[in-house]
Amino acid sequence: MTATTESAFGRVVHAADSYVSKQGSTYAPGISAETVGSKVVFLGIVTLPPEGRTRAHVHAFHESAFYLMSGEEVELCTGSRLEHREIARPGDYLFIPANVPHVAVNRGKTPAVFVGVRNEPTAQESVVMMPELDELVP
Repeated sequence: MTATTESAFGRVVHAADSYVSKQGSTYAPGISAETVGSKVVFLGIVTLPPEGRTRAHVHAFHESAFYLMSGEEVELCTGSRLEHREIARPGDYLFIPANVPHVAVNRGKTPAVFVGVRNEPTAQESVVMMPELDELVP
């Protein structure tokens, strides 16, 4: 059975190869259009390296949500000029609405590992990079 075949059964998905996204975080896809033929949801593990960050970007058409499983502190910067800043710690949830520019910065010395989900099923989701905002986040 291929990932795009309709099925009347659920699926167990074994860990897939990870990749570095355009925005700079490492994704290990679990549930996606590619792995199970998902039509709506992506679910996977997202990792930011110690003192690493994403590049400024926006997802015009989908929401994203994350649960910070491990790490120390991650700063989430959102808004048209990335002016809204909050700190997430393990056990916290993060939500990013569609069409909201954002950057995530791992302020810790250990990898920040998240469970991530979004209502767009492809592993290499559509993303619009916003390099003009990168310098606003140290």
